[in-house]
Amino acid sequence: MAIQLAFCYHIPKMRTVVKRILPAKGASLLAHYGLTLLIPLLIVILVRLQSVQMLAFAVVVLAKWRMFAVRPRFWLANLRANAVDIIVGLSAVVFIIQADSALGQVVWAALYAGWLLVVKPRSSTLGTSVQAGIAQLAGLGALYQAGAGWAALELVVCASLICYLSARHFFDGFEEQHSRLLSYIWAYFAAALSWLLAHWLLFYGVISQPTVLLTLISFSLAWLYYRAQQSDLTVRLRRQVLCVMGILVLLILLLSDWGDKVVGS
Repeated sequence: MAIQLAFCYHIPKMRTVVKRILPAKGASLLAHYGLTLLIPLLIVILVRLQSVQMLAFAVVVLAKWRMFAVRPRFWLANLRANAVDIIVGLSAVVFIIQADSALGQVVWAALYAGWLLVVKPRSSTLGTSVQAGIAQLAGLGALYQAGAGWAALELVVCASLICYLSARHFFDGFEEQHSRLLSYIWAYFAAALSWLLAHWLLFYGVISQPTVLLTLISFSLAWLYYRAQQSDLTVRLRRQVLCVMGILVLLILLLSDWGDKVVGS
């Protein structure tokens, strides 16, 4: 039983175990929703207090205490299985801190509550794919928003880790036999691109160029992979998606202002 609980989020076939554990209706379900909504509410309160803002990050981590309610040898697997949830939570804290107004903070908190109540519980293949996409987008967005002044190496390590964990979550949703290898390849590509662009770090408003490019490329490739797994990927569709992706990437690179945007290395 301990083994099943430890890997219930990691192996898709065993996610039904989680559904049986979580309350299905009645007062227990309402209590579960209420406790879940306390997390973004507490984060906003801590951020508003300013002097204890860093505790908001601790709230996200402490909310995952169940990962460690098993034998220590299962902790690493549980940590990776819950990585996308942690990434989104930490990113939400960054967005709430960076918000310009109280209304903006409430909006970000509401979006995080939507993640916790609507997106996170999904266990279907499409659901895990959406979770992985949101985690990568939010993680990269928060990373470059909070760490624009970091050294290039720090950005590269964090970006590659976010991309690896998001990709691993995506491929595990399909029970891909080579999920680890494919995730390493994507993480290496993200690291290489992040290293190159970190020396000319550009922003479109509050969104960094590496976030835009990695999101565009990953979403396009993920869509092709998803269609292939559904056995309805045609040669024409593959060419169209790759062509559009290539054109958009080229336009982003050509139309960017490659001035003096160097950061620390």
